[in-house]
Amino acid sequence: MAQQFDLVVIGTGVAGAPVATACREAGWEVALVDDHPYGGTCALRGCDPKKVLVGAADAVDWARRMAGRGIEPGGVRIDWPALIRFKDSFTGPRPAARRAGFEQAGIACFDGHARFVGPTVLRVGDEELEGRHIVIATGAKPQPLGIAGEEHLTISDDFFDLAELPERVLFIGGGYISLEFAGVAATAGAQVTVLHRSGHLLRGFDEDLADQLTAYLRSQGLDIQLDTAVSGIAEQDGGLAVAATTPAGPRTFEADLVVHGAGRVPNVDDMGLAAANVAFDRRGVRVNEYLQSVSNPAVYAAGDAAASPGPPLTPAGGVDADVVSTNLLQGNRATPNYGVIPTAAFTNPPLAAVGLGEAEARAQGLRFGTNYADAARWATATRLAQPCYGYKVLIEEETDRILGAHLLGPHADEVINVFAVAMQAGMTATALKEMLLAYPTTSSDLYYML
Repeated sequence: MAQQFDLVVIGTGVAGAPVATACREAGWEVALVDDHPYGGTCALRGCDPKKVLVGAADAVDWARRMAGRGIEPGGVRIDWPALIRFKDSFTGPRPAARRAGFEQAGIACFDGHARFVGPTVLRVGDEELEGRHIVIATGAKPQPLGIAGEEHLTISDDFFDLAELPERVLFIGGGYISLEFAGVAATAGAQVTVLHRSGHLLRGFDEDLADQLTAYLRSQGLDIQLDTAVSGIAEQDGGLAVAATTPAGPRTFEADLVVHGAGRVPNVDDMGLAAANVAFDRRGVRVNEYLQSVSNPAVYAAGDAAASPGPPLTPAGGVDADVVSTNLLQGNRATPNYGVIPTAAFTNPPLAAVGLGEAEARAQGLRFGTNYADAARWATATRLAQPCYGYKVLIEEETDRILGAHLLGPHADEVINVFAVAMQAGMTATALKEMLLAYPTTSSDLYYML
């Protein structure tokens, strides 16, 4: 006999947990299911622990860049085991604390993989759960690469738990996961190789700035191979041999560790969705404007698991959670408004963006001017000994509104938020330029970008 609930939420991250909490506060009987420790990807296996590692690498790199400029870096280095212990001090206590909070609120918590056995019935281990409504918020997972020796890959989850950092680390893919970890590994002393199948790193970010970052990372010792497709991985001499096709022909790269950074896909393909008549495709569960399944009205999906128009970003998952909560409790009335969501790759230095890129703006038929420059000679770059600094800002001709902003360099991940606030508030470029900002700060460089 299945246990009965008003709502069963699958996933305890930013897209799922708030829905469970909101419905429980409204008096519903709620169950939460997760086959990972409670807390979700961002808190435990993504954003937060990543920033711990990136922060340490930034501190070491800054000290090294300032050598001969008043700082003697001496023995400043990353102690990898100690850094992982420090990271664990953030992530370690969270699952138990999160679960205890849910249980104290009266939410029933289940561990294990949830699989549909009926339209509203899930099997989790030896138990069956039935809900009037089901919310799928299972996030994303590394996409299968379909190459020989794929079992030798290390995924990003496991990178966080490396007791020791190997001497030679190779990353497959040139997205933010690979580039962020590559920077940390290189700063920690590893020999780093990045193999990327296209001609530009960091798809989705401005290509000019991405190319500028690529040149800088190469100058810092990272071996970045573009237009290089990996075909297989094999054990060799105590390490791994990675076969790839390069512009110059076939080539083998040697490494001690090969990390999967070649993209993620919605984590929904092993849930028995067909048994629940829940339609899905490569983008996730197919949903209507209310984030409700197009084929099973009892089911909703949120975050990376949903084939919604929202970007695969943590803030968008939070938007989805609010929409689903409202529609469950009040009937379908809310639709997601993702507004202006900035994004950043926490590379060294970071690359950030908000709004439209040049190609998108042209495709919409917009008339705009582009302010674009390499700012390596600006005082900010000189003061921080960081020559990799650039920007591109798109300003509509007729309205003076900011269509998009793209930043590379010191504190780009923070300064992009100023652009986002201005764009969300409808400020013109002139109005933003007239703002008085603390000086000298990286944010005060906005004046020269507009």
